[in-house]
Amino acid sequence: MRSERTLGRGATRAVTTRPEARLSPPSKHREHVVRAAGRSLAVDIAGAERGWPVFLMHGTPGSRNGPRPRSSVLYRLGVRLISYDRPGYGGSSRLPGRRIADAAADIAAIADDLGIDEFSVVGRSGGGPHALACAALLPERVRRTAVLVGLAPAGAAGLDWFGGMTEANVRDYGTAEHDVLVLAEQLRLRAERTIDDPGSLLSLLVEQMTEADRRVVAGVPIRRQLTDAYAEALRRGPDGWIDDVLALRADWGITLTEIRMPVRLWHGADDNFAPASHTRWLAEQIPDAQLHVQRRSAHFGAVEVLPEMLAWLTRPSERAPVRSDAGR
Repeated sequence: MRSERTLGRGATRAVTTRPEARLSPPSKHREHVVRAAGRSLAVDIAGAERGWPVFLMHGTPGSRNGPRPRSSVLYRLGVRLISYDRPGYGGSSRLPGRRIADAAADIAAIADDLGIDEFSVVGRSGGGPHALACAALLPERVRRTAVLVGLAPAGAAGLDWFGGMTEANVRDYGTAEHDVLVLAEQLRLRAERTIDDPGSLLSLLVEQMTEADRRVVAGVPIRRQLTDAYAEALRRGPDGWIDDVLALRADWGITLTEIRMPVRLWHGADDNFAPASHTRWLAEQIPDAQLHVQRRSAHFGAVEVLPEMLAWLTRPSERAPVRSDAGR
């Protein structure tokens, strides 16, 4: 049985700055469009221009301009952070019927366009499974992978998939299996409200949050980042959101037990959007995965822990991560 490390709120680790990042100043956010198989992928690049490339996979719903450290912080970490809108969100073309596995081809296309051979990947919430797809399908290119408040596959044996989840998430994910048309209509109405009032979706989420999450989103900067991300994600409609929910509840198209690179899994213990039981299940499937569950933290705690994960993602890979050994 793997051991689990439980961290107290505010726990930090030493950050190592990559020396090559010191050769260039922090860059401003740069928009970029990549053509992949006849589709457009909207990309955002920030941080140290010669820093280690890390792909950030946004949540559900979400977009390339979601919460992330400031460019000056990315520079100090030695990170060149690359985010993109998954198909159907923001500025990216839709890919009907897409699966979780399809994210690997998109990331490979973006990396090729930018002239990047190797990189790391981090996924937050609904982006977590997409990050694992890159780990499974691009083993020669992905050096390290981190998943923050991720979800397990719908058919996860021995896991109560809906246990501890908000009623709204239970309703949406449950409807995805039984009536796609009803799901599409529900998310269409929610997307329209978000377009008319960008703060409405965040207000709806706050009603469902634990106290730990309300603490995180209380600040004006994070609320603005979230509101802007939702508005951009849904500006052309709900397609990306619908396709994400369907993909998360369908077969992912990857084999978790075949992942061999260093993987770090982080979760807030009080998460009620994607319960920590999902990450504990993932940790049992992925060989040698490092598992960290943080007390007094929940879903949006992933925003706070992201700099720490980025620091870990820039370290040279030994291809065999050390297990955590602290008790639960």
